Amino acid sequence: MHARSTRTAGAAAGALAVAFTVAVPATTAHAATTTAAPAQAQVQAQSVDYDTWRRDVAAVVAKARPYIEERTADAAGEKQAIVLDIDNTSLETHFHPFWKLPTPAIQEMRELARYADSRGVAVFFVTARPGIIHSLTDWNLKQTGYPVDGLYVRDLPDLFGEVSAYKTEKRAEIEAKGYTIIANIGNNTTDLVGGHAERTFKLPDYDGQLS
Repeated sequence: MHARSTRTAGAAAGALAVAFTVAVPATTAHAATTTAAPAQAQVQAQSVDYDTWRRDVAAVVAKARPYIEERTADAAGEKQAIVLDIDNTSLETHFHPFWKLPTPAIQEMRELARYADSRGVAVFFVTARPGIIHSLTDWNLKQTGYPVDGLYVRDLPDLFGEVSAYKTEKRAEIEAKGYTIIANIGNNTTDLVGGHAERTFKLPDYDGQLS
């Protein structure tokens, strides 16, 4: 790591704790096209097991990849994009202390993002993390191998509004740039409700244990 990157990561590591004080709240609404992990019901009442979680994530990705392959087979000049949440969707936040950087990528999701990128699909990240850690988050994503075409974090006014409304607004902004969002992936219903995506895929959160 370059000295400048080291200083940036070190100085911002403490600020990462702020992200967990503005964690995404649970909701009862579910997107109609949401895909849930198969083993989720069996572990909801227990502490989250890493290996089970990874298997559940892989099961969702196994459904998302062929969809992306099919949807991108004949894009015909269409500007396509996918939108990803970050914490416990793209990065293994729950299973790693915030002061140990970079937070590892979720391997299956990173490979899915790379695959989409190889098919000409733009990869956008829309997160509830506050703007104070924008640079650190961007560095973490790129450091762990994600293609990043855009990163949206919450500015100060967004911190006082509904997370779902904020995320819906950002997807609408991406569409306003001429993109068709073919897939929206997150582990919380607030990542997925509100439309502005052709299809949604929900990763496990085990009744909010993984925010």
